[in-house]
Amino acid sequence: MLALLSLFLSILHHCTNIAVVTSLNDEGIALFSFKQSIDSDPQSSLSNWNYSDQTPCSWNGITCKQHRVVSISIPNKKLSGFLSPSLGSLSELRHLNLRSNRFHGALPSHLFNARALQSLVLYGNSFSGPLPFEVGNLVSLQILDFSNNLLSGSFPLALLQCKRLRYLDFSHNNFTGVLPFGIGGNLVLLEKLYLSYNAFGGVIPDDLGSLSNLIGTVDLSHNLFNGSIPASLGNLLEKVYIDLTYNNLTGPIPQNGSLVNRGPTAFVGNLGLCGPPLKNPCSPSNEANPPSSLPYLPYNYPVQDGESVGKVDGEKGLSKATVAAIVVSDAVGICVIGFLLSYCYTRYAKARRDRANGGEKGGGGRKQCSCFLGEESDSLSENAEKCDLVHLDAEVAFDLDELLKASAFVLGKTGIGIVYKVVLDDGLNLAVRRLGEGGSQRFKEFQSEVEAIAKLRHPNLVTLRAYYWSVDEKLLIYDFLPNGNLTAAIHGNNPLPWCMRLKIMRGVAKGLVYLHECSLKKYVHGDLKPSNILLDHKMEAKISDFGLGHLAHIAGGVGTQKHHHHQRQGSYVSSEVVPTWASPAASYRAPEAVKVVKASQKWDVFSYRMILLEVVTGRSVVDLVKWVQLCIEEKRPLSEILDLHLIQENGGRREEEEMMGVLKIAVLCTHCSPDRRPSMRHVSDAMERLPLSRD
Repeated sequence: MLALLSLFLSILHHCTNIAVVTSLNDEGIALFSFKQSIDSDPQSSLSNWNYSDQTPCSWNGITCKQHRVVSISIPNKKLSGFLSPSLGSLSELRHLNLRSNRFHGALPSHLFNARALQSLVLYGNSFSGPLPFEVGNLVSLQILDFSNNLLSGSFPLALLQCKRLRYLDFSHNNFTGVLPFGIGGNLVLLEKLYLSYNAFGGVIPDDLGSLSNLIGTVDLSHNLFNGSIPASLGNLLEKVYIDLTYNNLTGPIPQNGSLVNRGPTAFVGNLGLCGPPLKNPCSPSNEANPPSSLPYLPYNYPVQDGESVGKVDGEKGLSKATVAAIVVSDAVGICVIGFLLSYCYTRYAKARRDRANGGEKGGGGRKQCSCFLGEESDSLSENAEKCDLVHLDAEVAFDLDELLKASAFVLGKTGIGIVYKVVLDDGLNLAVRRLGEGGSQRFKEFQSEVEAIAKLRHPNLVTLRAYYWSVDEKLLIYDFLPNGNLTAAIHGNNPLPWCMRLKIMRGVAKGLVYLHECSLKKYVHGDLKPSNILLDHKMEAKISDFGLGHLAHIAGGVGTQKHHHHQRQGSYVSSEVVPTWASPAASYRAPEAVKVVKASQKWDVFSYRMILLEVVTGRSVVDLVKWVQLCIEEKRPLSEILDLHLIQENGGRREEEEMMGVLKIAVLCTHCSPDRRPSMRHVSDAMERLPLSRD
């Protein structure tokens, strides 16, 4: 009897488990199949993925809309295994992000049955093999990032069917073969194109110059491209940086359009290139064969049956009649294209005048934001307001959802917005500056400024990693630097020793030299002070807040109301807001800046001098100049000038000489006339000649 009862209970328990198991819906079963394909989950990221649930909508990394899975986001969790084809059965899946994990193996062709996908981010794994031609099924795809994998094979022709694609990154893989002609004609919405560190070969397709929406960098570097540089690349916007380094390109560099003012750094590593901006002059043979502007056709381009391709029977070349026809058709084509360009420009100029005289008719209401991160629409309207989180650095990537769900703490508030410390779920710390809520009609101007700032890369400048634009929100996203700013380091409870102060000020000088001489726009910071000199984990100086003034003005920032510094040609001032001149912040500004004159790099020299005096004396900047001058005139001992904490250090004669040297450098920068102040290059060289006492 007991045995029968035990058997009955066992059967009942088994039936109950079956009922529980079968309660999970089809999408949950597909996701559970994905979980079973994972070999290792060291962070237990999928610990709450249970068969006993009715739907997967409460599972980690899963987002649902109307009880259907629309997003899978499980980045940087050290997951390893292969990618289950079951994900392709999720008919409403729009975003798949498995970046920075340890997945391997081939990409399953069934994955591309998820035709609603708008963003597919798999970078930073070990996927291998060719990209399946089924990728052409993803006609709604806008973001495709397969960088930093082991993918191989040729560029998939089927990808040209993804005509909504805006971001394409195949960098750091093993792709080979030629790029197909048709990228420029089919992927017309493309904004970002990264193909570096592969083995692509052949000539660069001429139609890449037709990608009029490209922004930032077009990266074709570290490949095997050969032949000449297409002159059509000069048709790209001037703000687009074309990186062709380390290929096998030959011949003269075209000097037209956006290629005219490019520096040599965009072409290094191509021994066969010649002409400006390189120092390698072209030989007569190079000049006789200028870059072709004809479109590239692959070697296996199909010829229709019955075509003679302009040949005369029994001959190997083109007939004279064919050559004449080609010349005449080219001339007619050029005239037609010129007419079309003239017409388009006239329409464009008229549209700009109309907007300047009152905006678009019927445009009284706010535009709806159409983007892949908000309510999805069937198409991307050309007039839709931009609403994107745009990454400017491939080393750091995160989703908008991750950013919005992260913990945030206010770091400070300035005249151009609030700064937050943001901690993502994976532990990454970011600094996010929130700008104004206006400027909704000036996206292109904002975008251009941000892209220019993002190109400024130097060890002593803060790096802009990403930005977000919408009608109601403008965010700039930087690295978070853990050691605060120079103000706290000098006046805090644990003041810095002299050797550290000298190291920091040398770094600041180098950063300013880069802004003044090496940046494309020859920036003037215009608002340098200790509070925007940040310190990283190694106590290296990082200058922040450069280039923000104009951005804040575009975005309708709180501090940009009346006064603006006029920019001289080639110089961009960081902060355009003139502060109250009795404030401490105003004490760092050059006296001529109060007159609202053209921005000058000598403003930054004056500001640097004020910071030097504060670093040496440890005193507040207000009335600091008069006090130092009084000490010099009265020939007071050095001990009365230096910061008390520096006097208490166990320094010697060498440290005193360094401090006196810094004071002399500061004196060089004090002249009331900007023309009499040295350049930051001279100041930096003088700082470097001071021997560092201790490391």
